[in-house]
Parts: sequence; C-alpha cells; structure tokens
Amino acid sequence: MKEYATHQLRNIVLLGHGSSGKTSLAEAMLFTSGAINRMGRVEDGTTVSDFDEEEIRRRISLSLTLIPVEWGGCKLNVLDTPGYLDFIGEVISGIRVADLALVLVDSVGGVEVGTELVWSYAEQQQLPRMVVIHKMNRENADFSRALQSLRNAFSGKNFIPLHLPIGSQADFAGVVDLVKMKAYMGPEGKLADIPSDLRDQAEEARIAVMEAAAEGDDELIVKYLEGEELTEEEIQRGLRAAILKGSVIPVLAAAATANIGTRALLDTLVAFAPSPADRGPIKAATPTGEEVELVPSDSEPLAALVFKTTADPYVGKLTYFRLYSGALNPDTRLWNTRANVEERLSTLYVMRGKEQITVTRLHAGDIGAVAKLTETITGDTLCDRSRLVQIPGPVFPHPLFAVAVRPKSKADQAKMAPTLTRICEEDPTLHWRQEPGTRETILEGMGEAHVEIAVRRMENRFGVAVETSIPKVPYRETITRVHSDYYRHKKQTGGAGQFAEVHMRLEPLPRGAGFEYGWEVFGGAISSSFQPSIEKGIRQVLESGVLAGYPVVDVKAVVYDGKEHPVDSKDIAFQIAGREAFKKVMMGAGPVLLEPIYKFTITVPEEFTGDVMGHLNTKRARVLGMEQSGGKSTITALAPLAEMQRYATELRSMTQGRGIFWMEFDHYEEVPPHLAQSIIEEAKREREQERE
Repeated sequence: MKEYATHQLRNIVLLGHGSSGKTSLAEAMLFTSGAINRMGRVEDGTTVSDFDEEEIRRRISLSLTLIPVEWGGCKLNVLDTPGYLDFIGEVISGIRVADLALVLVDSVGGVEVGTELVWSYAEQQQLPRMVVIHKMNRENADFSRALQSLRNAFSGKNFIPLHLPIGSQADFAGVVDLVKMKAYMGPEGKLADIPSDLRDQAEEARIAVMEAAAEGDDELIVKYLEGEELTEEEIQRGLRAAILKGSVIPVLAAAATANIGTRALLDTLVAFAPSPADRGPIKAATPTGEEVELVPSDSEPLAALVFKTTADPYVGKLTYFRLYSGALNPDTRLWNTRANVEERLSTLYVMRGKEQITVTRLHAGDIGAVAKLTETITGDTLCDRSRLVQIPGPVFPHPLFAVAVRPKSKADQAKMAPTLTRICEEDPTLHWRQEPGTRETILEGMGEAHVEIAVRRMENRFGVAVETSIPKVPYRETITRVHSDYYRHKKQTGGAGQFAEVHMRLEPLPRGAGFEYGWEVFGGAISSSFQPSIEKGIRQVLESGVLAGYPVVDVKAVVYDGKEHPVDSKDIAFQIAGREAFKKVMMGAGPVLLEPIYKFTITVPEEFTGDVMGHLNTKRARVLGMEQSGGKSTITALAPLAEMQRYATELRSMTQGRGIFWMEFDHYEEVPPHLAQSIIEEAKREREQERE
C-alpha cells in the first residue's frame, strides 16, 4: 500500500440502522477501487468486513472493521460499524476517530430508530455528515420519500442532494452528479450526459447545491447574490467548507449490491470529505490537567488514541489506533499515559478486514494497528515522552443486560476470570464482576445477543465453556427501629471454658451510610481489648445476613454493657457472643429487605407509548415524566431491578425493535412485605438444599 500524507487521508465511519447495507457498500468500494477482484456477499459470508465466524453465522456485523480504500490519489479509511443496537460500543469507537460520518438510510424504510441513535452520537462529536439513500434497487425504493423522512426526523438540518437517482427499483441505472452535471451509468460508473427526462430536475436541484456552496464561503455568497454562476471549483470549495461546519449535509444515492453509484460516491468523498488537516487540532490534557492542542502535522510530537483492541489466542492482541499528531515508524517506543509504561511498537499494519498489510510509515491523521502491546487497552493514549498527553477516549454507555456465569468444568474454572478479562478488554461495553451479595460472577452487556455472542467467543476462541442464568437480585438487609438485647456465650464442657456476655443496641442509619460500630462500656464490665473481637463477630453476620443471606447495611451497632470471666473470657468467646448478639437484636429491630431501584430512560415511537406505559405498570415502576418530540416519546421511570432484568428483550419485542433505553442505579428501597416473605422463604429453601 502506498504512503499517504495527511491531506490525502479521509477517515469515514459508516453508520446506519441494522441492514441498511454498510458492509455491502464497503465491499463495493473495495471492488470498484480494484482492491478485490470479486464482490463478496453478506448472505454468503464472503465479505472482507464480516470475517468473524459469528458474523458469518448470523449474517450481521458485530464489530468495527477497518477497510482502507485507495481512490483518486487519496486513502479512505472506511470504518464499517454494526447496525444492531447491542453493539453500539463499536459504533461509538468508530465515530470517535472519524472525520466524517456517512449515514446510510434505506430507500424503503427511511429513517429508523438506529439511524436516530447513531445520528445523535455523531452530533455529540460534532462530526460532519453525509447521507446515502441506499438500496435504490429495492422494490418500493423511493428517493424523495426517504429524503423527506430525513427532513422530518432531523428538522433544522440542511439536506442537499448532490446526486439524483436515474430510475429506481429494478430500473435503477445510475446517478446524476449535480456538481459535475454528469451521469454515472451502470456498475462501471461510466460518465455520460444527463438523460433528457432528468435535465430540468437536475438544473433545478443544482441551484440548491450552488446556494449551499455560496453559504459556505463569504466571497462566494457575494458573487452568487450578484447573479454570477459559480464554477465547479468554487462550488467544491464552498461545499467543503459548509460540510466541515455542518451547515450542509449532502445526500447521495447508491445500490451497493448492484454496484451502482459507488464510483460517484467515491469521487464525492475524495472531493468533499474533510481530511484530518481540514478538521484541525484536537484538545488533549497534560498529566497536570493543562489543556493542549494536538496539531495534525508530521513535525509535531507523536500522540495516538487507541480505539479498538482485539484478542486472539493465535495472533495475540491487536491494537488499533489513530494518529492525532506526529508520524510513526516501525520499532518506535511510546509512552502509555494511563498505565505509565513504555510500549514498543514493532511492525506497523494497516488492517483490511482481518488482513494485516505491513507499512513502513504512517502520517498524522492516519489509522493503523500494531500487535502484542502488553499494557495498552481501548481508550489509552500513546505519545512521545517529550510531550505527555491524554486524548479523551470514547465514552461508552452503561450495560443493560446481565447474566450470571459459572464454569462447566474445573478446567474452565481456572481459565474463566482471565478469559472474561480478555473479552472485556476487547469490547469495553462488556463488563464482568463478582457480586458479593449473591456470590455470583456477573457478565454485563448491551443486550441478550451481545452477551450470548461474548459467551460463544469465550468457548470458540479461548476454549472456556460457561453456563449462564438470570442473576440473583443483590438484595440488602437492614433494620427499621432501635432495639437492645444481650447474648451470653458459655461453654464449660471438657478442657478450657469459654465465657462472654455482650449487651448490644442496634440503630437504623440513613440509606447509603453503611455500618458503624460504637462502644459505650464504662467501668470495665468488658475489657476494651475485646472490642475488636466483638466487631469481628458482627462483621461475619454483615456479609451473610440474618433474614435471607444478603449483606446487612445502614446499621449502627453499639456495645453498651456485658460481662467477662477472669479465666474463660477470650477472643473467640467474644467473637461468638458479638455475632449471636447482633443476630438476636436484629431480629427484634424490625428487619426488612432492600432492593435496588434503577432509573430507566426509554425512547419509543409514539404509537408504542401506551403499550410501554401499561407494561411498566405491571413492573412496579413509578413513571417520573414523559416528553414527546419528533414522533418519539421519552419516558423516565424508577423501577426495581427484580422486575426489569430482561427488559432489553421485552422492549425490543414490544416495539418491533424500535425502542431503546438506558438504565442506571438510583437507590435501594424496602421490598413490599408480601414479596419479601417469598424471597426469604426461597433463600431458606436454597440453604437447605446446599446443606443436603
């Protein structure tokens, strides 16, 4: 692969709802550029982008793939992203390192919920955008209707067609380029005159293009308002400026599987997509928190952001990065500012799907990969030691779906934790943890398919088999009133005796206060040397609970009196007395179960609002508010985790996959008594089964 300077680079992320044709478009771009001599198909599992066995099996993209396309003296680093919402983390990573978002909209379906979600992420990053109305060869394809759906969904945005389709559905034959005023015909994209029946429409549409270009440049607007026609070069200059500012969003047309419109699309991207130099400097921070600007220039000290990590038992770890400043050669040593370690970058690669293309130099703004870094993970900054900086990494959402995992065999048990760590390093929207309250290993992700695929990869790639189940709810136990009592521990049978008497008072504390231990023994009734022994006994109960085996929280235990024996009182006696006194007093202090309450923000098309609200009422949810805009309802509610463990799946089926939600922990509150009783009885049954 040739070497490309900063101004010759175009970093483009493909975004869109599931099945909008992103992978097929990347394949068509590769084929048209001559990088491959045969176009693969998603249905056959033969595309460059979808190479993972799970992607081939499911026929959908599951991870971010880099597809470099050489065209018109430039290199387009095309980042193909999944459309399925469970894999939104991959989308966020791609958006973070791109300079342009190419949003694909289905010519039949128009704007869908996935389109709106990825659009909002691109908006947060202030990323310039273009839109492709795709699959123009589909039955019922309608360019005008899809364009109107864009204008309805994203009102206030200036959508300007740069291409007009020539025919549609089975008759889709090419596109008219409104800047060049030429037609690109057929799969070869041969330049031809505009068909006569489209000439008037093209002339009219070109006026809108010219106006948009004039608005992008002050000099051009004066010329345009004076009635002069802009040249092709001036239109190009004005449009580039307007696209970069986000004041214009060009709309193109294509059908990747028929390879129609691909050549026109590539020409348009080379001409109008911003280079890293056009986007200009980005902000980073020094270790002292001072803000610095990273200029996309080879002469600057090097700084790169890691946006993706893949773990493979054979190839090892592959680290994908974007250079924000400086040029990179093989065998370079860079500093990881998070881990505070030096990493050696040996061979440099440009990835094309799974293919590793060795390169001798990468320039500022380019995207590359390197193997076998030891400490570096997604979100890290690698930089020159002469200028230590931290580039803001991708910000990932909280997980929405959890399973409890347990190993199938002893061999799996030994490898389970390291393997979970590796797959979570590869995908930062996966998290794993030990839940102390339920003593389960929890794996969390963005949805059922996301977690299911992670579990399959653990087995297929790393040979670790696990079983999954719905996690137990991490309840807590606490008290509702002050209560005092005492416990005497006395053991006189054979050998040395044991004696300890502890008088204890328990007091409820505010939510989130945890545990406090107080000592009010005066006059030497108990030696202060036994104070830690009693506390140790109490803490044994805090972990395992009194009611149903869940941790005890928000309690203050005060020892106010007691008795000891000059010979038989010892550490173990006061541990036991402390433990048993706590249990006894707690049972008299109005013990209750607490359950985790989460805050849910649910966005659905308006037609599903009633169904979703009705469903929430069956979940013991409290709706806090609802807002409506742009045909969407956003509902905010508090609901117990116990009722919402499988909400990701339920919402998807209720809204035909068009509803999305986010959740975050809010607080703990008391479980209603009738439900608490069944939870306590179930816990007793489980304990009895364990004893058997």
